[in-house]
Amino acid sequence: MAQNFNRGGRPPKINPSVFRYVVRLDARENEVFLSMFDKAGALNKAAFIKGILFSKPFKVFYVDEGTREFIDLLSSFNARYRTVGVEYALLVKTLRENFTEKKAMKLLSELEQRTVELVRISGEIVALARKFDEAWSQKSR
Repeated sequence: MAQNFNRGGRPPKINPSVFRYVVRLDARENEVFLSMFDKAGALNKAAFIKGILFSKPFKVFYVDEGTREFIDLLSSFNARYRTVGVEYALLVKTLRENFTEKKAMKLLSELEQRTVELVRISGEIVALARKFDEAWSQKSR
């Protein structure tokens, strides 16, 4: 009577990786290998080597400091634009609710200045975006 008893442990793999190879690199070759490994962002060195041997493509990601600076500047412009817009809306609401026509005309000049500031900030945003596009298109050539 042959019974199947559970022997415990991890179930055996269907296709185990049992063949191993050793490659020795000198210092220069190791530096090149490690830089390629870092650029590829592979999980481990064995997976990276397998990918290279069997011609699987690997991805390389570059962090461009100019892009990061552009995004930071654009975010600050966006925050300033939003602040001026909120002040603009608050001023219009206050003019409508609380002031006479004479006083409203005086405050309307301040509203006009805020509008000019919004236009100026919009121009800076557009100029920054164009500058970034020109720099990016030159890099991609």
